[in-house]
Amino acid sequence: MSVAVEQTERQRRWLDAPGLVALLLGLVGIGYRLVLMLLTVPGGNSDEATFGLAAAHIATGREWPIFLYGQHYMGVVESYLAAPLFAAFEPSWVLLRLPLIFLYAAFVYLMYRLTRRLYSPWLATLTVGLFALGSERIIRDQLTAVGGRPEVKPAVALLLLIALALGERRIVRRRWLAFGAFGLVTGLCVWDDWLILPYLAVAALVLLIGNFRELLGWAGLLLVAGFLLGVLPLILDNVWAPPGQDSLSVLSQVSAGEGGDTSTVDQLHGSVLVGIPLATGICLPTACTGWQMAWGALYPLLLLVAAVLAVLCLRRPGPVESAADHRGGPAAGDTPLVRRLRYVTQLALLAGAALTLAGYARSSLAATAPLASARYLSILQLSLPAVLWPLWLAAGWVRRGRQGARVAGVLASGVLVVLAGTMVYTTVDLIREVPTIRAEEGRSRELATVLRRAGITRVYGDYWTCNRLIFNSRERVLCAVLGDTLRPGQDRYPAYPRQVHAADRPAFVFGRLEPADQAFRDLLRERGIGARTIEFAEYRIYQPEVTVRPGR
Repeated sequence: MSVAVEQTERQRRWLDAPGLVALLLGLVGIGYRLVLMLLTVPGGNSDEATFGLAAAHIATGREWPIFLYGQHYMGVVESYLAAPLFAAFEPSWVLLRLPLIFLYAAFVYLMYRLTRRLYSPWLATLTVGLFALGSERIIRDQLTAVGGRPEVKPAVALLLLIALALGERRIVRRRWLAFGAFGLVTGLCVWDDWLILPYLAVAALVLLIGNFRELLGWAGLLLVAGFLLGVLPLILDNVWAPPGQDSLSVLSQVSAGEGGDTSTVDQLHGSVLVGIPLATGICLPTACTGWQMAWGALYPLLLLVAAVLAVLCLRRPGPVESAADHRGGPAAGDTPLVRRLRYVTQLALLAGAALTLAGYARSSLAATAPLASARYLSILQLSLPAVLWPLWLAAGWVRRGRQGARVAGVLASGVLVVLAGTMVYTTVDLIREVPTIRAEEGRSRELATVLRRAGITRVYGDYWTCNRLIFNSRERVLCAVLGDTLRPGQDRYPAYPRQVHAADRPAFVFGRLEPADQAFRDLLRERGIGARTIEFAEYRIYQPEVTVRPGR
């Protein structure tokens, strides 16, 4: 009888007005991304193509990579998700990105559940609505297989929901399975993308606070066993790796290479005033201006206010009706212990955002390349409802309270409206750019066709041409990377350049306005070598009369 009552109550809550509106908004967001995926928007690039090539190798059993080729610290979960599709059908950008649609849907659903549990139903609906929108930066992070970001966000939302359910004793049967699952998902995230470590740490803290005694027994052993199983690929690879090639060494080398003469002011400007608006989806891909930067400045303040509110509620979680209750939230009738755990989880979301932002602000990339490196802040989406909570509470003062409170409510409502409106604007901007993106993507695919029709299967090119060309040609055309001065560049998969180096009279492909194109023309002139030239779109293809080995 109790089970039937619980199921009826759950169905009633899911069929209420906030749930139905959230469902509609979620379907709009999925549909929008599905259309973009079918149009290959954003366009592909060589980084994403590397994940696609890894998926193709996994599908045929040629390779079983633990980390991305040439990037010995980033897991290839996205490649393994796409591999079954590549085994059943011909590899393509659409199939590579198809699993990401499901990851996005899972993220939205889990964040709705989490936001409704922690705050209020209508704030959960607003969160889903904002997630349905998508600027170029947001869509690029969600719909391109570039490692980590699409999968770790739903994973953390799931971890927080598991920690809450275990701490609130809502999971009574098979608790051992929930503890093991928590450990397994955490281990997979550690293998996949280390950027998520701050959020993993605070999710583990929520689990520890809510289940401390239980974790001293079998639950703790199952948690550790699940974690070790999830992180096993990383452990094995680091055991086998030569000295200096383990993940920690490689990552420290990469971090050291990002250093530079940058000031603290520049780093804060790039991380707070540019990075936060970009990661939130209210900036165009080329610049952040005006109100967009103002939102970046307001964000840390909202983090602080939300933390103060959570701490105050944590100290007095008594039976007094909370703001969440007043707005139809799920807190009514809960015990003080349950409410405390929810406030702890709110603080966890805020701490995860603060730690992530602080880590990014320490990087010189925040100052030297804020527009390109803002992708490292995409995981801040996990904390969006926590940041909006103070504005949401204040907006409720419009219809009640004293005159001063109503003025504050109007201001808070205005911020929410402008925030949503700016997200709509950046979403429309991306839609307007679809024809341009499609045209560039078409030229990239046609390049592979032009080369194959000319009988060219081995070429040299720049980094952003090579792996994209290899993937578009289904490895029928192989490419070795050259830098601007024709020295060997970053070849992620060594088998490709070996075959190009061994080929007789390989061709060269450069953008007509690129430094490498002029350098190669100078090389031909200096050596007195003739070459057949094919010009296609922005590309120039050279077929030298004799074998040319660049860099020699």
